[in-house]
Amino acid sequence: MRRRDFREKRQPLVMIIPMIDIMLFLLVFFMMSTIYMQTNTIAVSLPKTSSAAQETRPKILAITVTAHGEIFFDKESITNEQLIEKVRAAIQSDNDTVFVLRGDKDARYESVAAVLDTLKQSGARRVSIATEIK
Repeated sequence: MRRRDFREKRQPLVMIIPMIDIMLFLLVFFMMSTIYMQTNTIAVSLPKTSSAAQETRPKILAITVTAHGEIFFDKESITNEQLIEKVRAAIQSDNDTVFVLRGDKDARYESVAAVLDTLKQSGARRVSIATEIK
């Protein structure tokens, strides 16, 4: 007579609820960090390019040119003369400062070129132009 093993063979359980909790936590974390990063600058509609890359240096200053030709230096509306002073002060505090020029796609080319010329006159060596990926 055969002897039966009365112990049941248990299948491993996959606990999906804790995994869902972790995924939702990560989703909320990344959503909040993305919102924080985008609220750091003035909202403009950037032109689209296929080779856009994000600058990753620690000291990045945004200079924004709106569609109406206004110039913003980190959310502060300024003139070209004030821009020269602020750029020189930023370069003196940290020589590796990167200036990101964010020109609205509807801004006049002349306005953006004037800001680039101002940056050059001020001694800025690292200047990037912000675009969006197509």
